[in-house]
Amino acid sequence: MSRIDDLKGLDLAVYSAAWCPDCRRLETWLAGQGVGYRKVDIETTPGAAEKLETETGKRAIPFVLVNGRRWVRGYHKELPQRLDGNLLVEELLAAGM
Repeated sequence: MSRIDDLKGLDLAVYSAAWCPDCRRLETWLAGQGVGYRKVDIETTPGAAEKLETETGKRAIPFVLVNGRRWVRGYHKELPQRLDGNLLVEELLAAGM
């Protein structure tokens, strides 16, 4: 069983917006891996942007709320490709513990 399969037991809520390229990259990657998630559009879901900023201290997206408890940044700004799937899987799994 791959580490990606382990994500299937987690409740993942992706906080994003339609205009965000990092959000599209994350959502495309998740869908391509067969990982289920709920999209929370910060522009159309009442209170979503405020919740994200209050709980993370950030205004950046995408962020993933894991099991309704812990936040994981859904991009890797320090990397040229902006997203490393293996690193993201490890971060999500750690947040789900």
